[in-house]
Amino acid sequence: MRIFKGTNIGSVRKNNEDALFATQNLFLVADGMGGCVAGEIASSLLVETVKNYLNNKKHIDELILKDSIISANAAILNKVKKNPEYHGMGTTATMVYVDGNIAYYAHIGDSRLYLFRDNALKQVTEDHSYVAALIKKGEITEEEALLHPKKNFILRAVGVEQNIEVDTGKISLLVGDKLFLTTDGLTNCIGKEKLEEILSNDDINPVDTMIKYALDSVAKDNITAIVTIYD
Repeated sequence: MRIFKGTNIGSVRKNNEDALFATQNLFLVADGMGGCVAGEIASSLLVETVKNYLNNKKHIDELILKDSIISANAAILNKVKKNPEYHGMGTTATMVYVDGNIAYYAHIGDSRLYLFRDNALKQVTEDHSYVAALIKKGEITEEEALLHPKKNFILRAVGVEQNIEVDTGKISLLVGDKLFLTTDGLTNCIGKEKLEEILSNDDINPVDTMIKYALDSVAKDNITAIVTIYD
């Protein structure tokens, strides 16, 4: 598999609260929240906990990925218990583990996993956000969601409450498929057609190109992405 990854603080923020992790078969993006340095503590702690949890596992599937996120949830809550000033911090988590031609995934929050196949981009995960719920009900359009005052309000996150619900699934990969993981700072700046244009060009680094385009659009949030090509 070919792997491209990158993160950037963006054009406005003072801290990068995003985190990422990528090996030959494990990929994770996280978007921390909580203000000051709490957001980056939450996303970094998630990455470290997941890495440690999966380190000695002989078999990994979507349920093991889910368990690793639940373990990270406990770690963040424990951190807050010992450091009350971090109250309110949390993070999204979108992760993929590739075993052969199967991609297992686990997800919570509004970061995203996409599948790019046959020059078409499909969102695999569902956003756990206020505006996504409104879109699902047909009350607003995707275009209206980008301008909604509560567009950054998420309904599920890691480290916010004791019991969390983690979405899981798996994808059968075909040669040439591209998996695209991203935080919302990127997708708030770049539309689907532009993303498809970038991902269809095999002569460029897709992540570097996405980040440059987002910065040119004056990215108001941190931006993070991973693209893997199954070949």
